[in-house]
Amino acid sequence: MSGFTSGVQRYAAIVEYNGACFHGWQKQKHHNEPTIQAALEAAISKVANHPVEIACAGRTDAGVHATRQVIHFDSHAVRTEYSWLMGVNTNLPDGIALQWVSPIDAEFHARFKARARRYRYLINNSPTKQALQHDQLTWWRYPLDAQRMHDAAQALIGEHDFSAFRAKDCQAKSPVKTMHHIQVKRWGNVIMLELESSAFLYHMVRNIVGVLLPIGEGHKPVEWMAEVLATRDRRQAGVTAPGEGLYFVGVDYPEQFDIPCKPYGPVLLEPVLSLV
Repeated sequence: MSGFTSGVQRYAAIVEYNGACFHGWQKQKHHNEPTIQAALEAAISKVANHPVEIACAGRTDAGVHATRQVIHFDSHAVRTEYSWLMGVNTNLPDGIALQWVSPIDAEFHARFKARARRYRYLINNSPTKQALQHDQLTWWRYPLDAQRMHDAAQALIGEHDFSAFRAKDCQAKSPVKTMHHIQVKRWGNVIMLELESSAFLYHMVRNIVGVLLPIGEGHKPVEWMAEVLATRDRRQAGVTAPGEGLYFVGVDYPEQFDIPCKPYGPVLLEPVLSLV
């Protein structure tokens, strides 16, 4: 395994977090709200005994969770994998934890080496709001037809200009992304939208859900998804769905890096996901 000539080693790590506890991923210069990046950098820096900066596979916004977020950082500190894992977790606040950490080749980059990212969006489709896990599923009281939603979502497969689902504050250089996989399934009251794309625009998943909801209710035709996509106009789409049902669940990297970040979770659905 190659490292740095200066004695600095690169590490990759998998992070799980409850986004409801934080004001998004990215650390903020002039605000006091807690962020995931700031918490991780503070904990890793304490274990390393020097300042550490991290990069991630995909930044998430306020309220969004992760089961398989991937980060990397560099350090000249000599620590075992166990020491990194336990030391960092001891210094992290509730709602965030490392699941795995390992030395990795210096050419690895959590963001730029990622070939695809996968998200899952969970909806509690029930007449009454849940009290438990209220910040981990989006509640939608009106009956939804998951098959209609699935059929409509297939219009997004392939390479497209996703401007109709792009928030105005998005900083991506191009709205053109490639959707590899998208499906909608139901288990009891829980509906799950799963998406894998080369990359995602700011609020892209939540804006896609905002189009699927009225289709699932029957207020819009299945064809509306394709029509909205073709407009490339955010004003023609639906609402931005809440963030609490959204999970960053996996990243696709070249096999040479051997990172255990296949799609996983959230835990409440894993027993049924393992059967499909």
